[in-house]
Amino acid sequence: MTAAPTAAPRRIGLIGWGAIGRVVGTALADGLLPGAELVCVIDNRPLGDTAPAPQLAIGEALERCDLIVEAAGQGVVRAHGEQILTSGTDLLIASTGALTDDALTGRLRTAGPGRVYFTGGAVGGLDLLQAACSLGPLTEVRLTTTKLPATLEQPWMDAELLARMRTATGPVEVLRGTAREVPAKFPRSTNVAASVALAVGDLDAVQVSVVADPAARHTRHLIEATGGHGSYRFEVRHLPDTANPATSRVVPHAVLRSLAALSGRSGMIL
Repeated sequence: MTAAPTAAPRRIGLIGWGAIGRVVGTALADGLLPGAELVCVIDNRPLGDTAPAPQLAIGEALERCDLIVEAAGQGVVRAHGEQILTSGTDLLIASTGALTDDALTGRLRTAGPGRVYFTGGAVGGLDLLQAACSLGPLTEVRLTTTKLPATLEQPWMDAELLARMRTATGPVEVLRGTAREVPAKFPRSTNVAASVALAVGDLDAVQVSVVADPAARHTRHLIEATGGHGSYRFEVRHLPDTANPATSRVVPHAVLRSLAALSGRSGMIL
């Protein structure tokens, strides 16, 4: 009996060597993800020998890779998303908050021949919400995100709000809005809001509350959704990443899970 041919490994280019990228890149370089090979790292800072693969410019990376992983923030998606897809290279996006820009989202979804994918990051239940929406629209979708006050401070905040956050002895609501509005205000902290909106197919349908809590040892995301066909409630609590408390420790492992699926690992829950 002849063995089935083994598929060539996905050739991965990783944008970003920060809290997320280091975990993802190290796992790839250590061979922990069969079917995927780290070819290069793209970063706007000189990395020297700290990265386990050559540091290349985006143009060189697109000549060598068939999948680019974005782990560097919403600006990278805006600056390079279309270029990556137009080159024929696939793109896995971690910073889903960039997709609050309808025009950008439309261009990414129609660009090609590369394919665009999104990772769920720090939140679960998105697959079920997406399935539920196929039965009909949800009538209410709410997301409450709770983090340490220091991780939520932003340049646009006035002195009064900053003072309330810094002197808080309990939870303080920092901002309330839709999934279209909130990620733009917190570009490093609220990608979850955009991910929930992607799952339900409507940025304006997701109501978001961002809460600062000085006692928040864990980052908390609570999703509540209702519709004529059922109701759904998902709550997750994650330890913040020690190097970058604005993100959770689980996020790079969510990226690795997405990469495993894209690399053809069997036994995956899809």
